[in-house]
Amino acid sequence: MSDKPIMAKATAVWLCDNTTLTFKQIADFCGFHELEVQGIADGDVAMGVKGFDPITNKQLTQAEIETAEKDPAYKLMLVHNPAADGEEKRRGPRYTPLSKRQDRPASILWLVKFHPELTDAQVSKLVGTTKPTIQAIRERTHWNINNIDPIDPVALGLCKQVELDAAVQKANLKKAKEGGAMSDDERRKLVSTEQSLGMPDEPKMPSSIAGLETFSLSTDLDADDEDTSVPDKDTFFNLPDNDDDDDDQD
Repeated sequence: MSDKPIMAKATAVWLCDNTTLTFKQIADFCGFHELEVQGIADGDVAMGVKGFDPITNKQLTQAEIETAEKDPAYKLMLVHNPAADGEEKRRGPRYTPLSKRQDRPASILWLVKFHPELTDAQVSKLVGTTKPTIQAIRERTHWNINNIDPIDPVALGLCKQVELDAAVQKANLKKAKEGGAMSDDERRKLVSTEQSLGMPDEPKMPSSIAGLETFSLSTDLDADDEDTSVPDKDTFFNLPDNDDDDDDQD
């Protein structure tokens, strides 16, 4: 059973709007940082997220909330909800700490630039972002696009190398299954990054014509060595020696 409410962010929005609970109480109950809850209350975080009533959805009781409002040190207790079982394993964008959220646009730009085969859903899952943000960066309509430099999300700590490798491999296998032609670079991506780095460089010249440059060069050198001088007329016609003629006349 999960010890956090389902739709935690939407629940935090509702608690900020409808109760006098402290930021820490809401943060502890929903699994967020206290500063993030403050951002929700200020309207800087979770903009456009509709509040999720934890009372109607049987995650809290009104009596529990009233008790917590009277005692700032009181910790809210989640009412058991079968629907919350296994919620921590749900599919979707991962939670990204506030300290790293400013790095997400740079990692998104890196992914769409160097791994265009990844879908928006895969990018979203890797770095914990939204599809509109990914689309804005793909189309270069993001408000800060001119100041964003692509940075590897693994280097930023937004995802693990094995997760990135798995996503790239899955995307390439799907492309191959659908009949799309893969380039040499894409085939190399089917193996892990560590394996790819250890692979020898592929020849830049087809093996069937390898050595033609050497053959052509040696042929040119042989041609230069040939005697191309024009023989004089005596050598050309092989004229007899004049002394022999004089002997015959005598």
